[in-house]
Amino acid sequence: MNSIADVSVCIQTSSASTPSPPFWFGEVALIIPYLRKQGVLDAIDSQVRFARRRFGHYEVIDFLAVLFGYAISGERTLEAFYEHLHPWACAFMALFGRDRLPARSTLSRFLAALTAEPVEALRTLFLSDLLARPLVKEEQAGGLWDRACTPELPPAQRRLRPLCAPGYTGRKRGEVVRTRTTILQAHSHQWLGSFGNAGNGQYREELRRAVAAIQRYAKAHAQPVEQVLVRLDGQYGTGATLAELAGLAYVMRGKDYQLLDRPEVQARFHLPADQQFSRPESRLVRTLYDCPDVAVGPTGQHCRVVVATHPASEKKPRVGVERAGVVYELAPSQLAAGGFHGGRCGRTLPASRCVRKCPRR
Repeated sequence: MNSIADVSVCIQTSSASTPSPPFWFGEVALIIPYLRKQGVLDAIDSQVRFARRRFGHYEVIDFLAVLFGYAISGERTLEAFYEHLHPWACAFMALFGRDRLPARSTLSRFLAALTAEPVEALRTLFLSDLLARPLVKEEQAGGLWDRACTPELPPAQRRLRPLCAPGYTGRKRGEVVRTRTTILQAHSHQWLGSFGNAGNGQYREELRRAVAAIQRYAKAHAQPVEQVLVRLDGQYGTGATLAELAGLAYVMRGKDYQLLDRPEVQARFHLPADQQFSRPESRLVRTLYDCPDVAVGPTGQHCRVVVATHPASEKKPRVGVERAGVVYELAPSQLAAGGFHGGRCGRTLPASRCVRKCPRR
């Protein structure tokens, strides 16, 4: 067996204090050259512009370098990130082809003065980069995590209060929130977009932008629009949003429970149920009623509405409305009966998108 050992190696130690690279620096040194090789950094230099006085010789890429590094590092605070990075600032900025690390105060002034145009240009650039890459056969896990307050972590503080406004989250009015619309490709777990606004946001405008991103994604992968299924959640559970879907097939978790009082829906409850549904991990059995033609929204757009019912428990239901000891859940959809059941079982629909409207306190 051959050995790679070199007998000429001499190891020397010293009592002098020498800083060691942060544990995450190696990961940064791997990811950033890859982004440069893919042309992402050059695209940022040429496509993302933000002109403002008193930034000296700094460019947008200097500040994005700090944000990239901070995101990769996993440091708890930006202050800790700067403290650990300081001895290696020159080497860190050299990865981006730059020579000087912006101070924390300079970064704060940059973020405070940043306008919507460069943010939108950056979002468009990232989406274009995602669409330019082929899909892999293996699905990658993904998700969002909120930091929990523990004895090791200080309580979270809202440092961006100017970006929030009073809104309604479904419990009480006047809570200070910021609402975010996210687009998730359900099969590959790719994030196609994220749009945030103060308060309850501009949900109709954000949905139009989400639909445009979905259409662009389908076109980039030569996917027929007929195979795209949009699942709407959160504040998008009303018929008022259907006009913004540009003809895309949809399934939504409805929250317009006034539909239960419609004569055609009440008449359907007096007939036998279409089927019963349960999950293997739960004993709860839902009874499904299919209402094939119900007018929803202010324009009276016709769609099918599937009503799921189950007996109420002692706890208040998180989804649905309780009436006379029965919990009712609504699922408006544009799919035919076979397509809806196939989509619910996850067998016949090759592509789906999930659009969520989530308030953040």
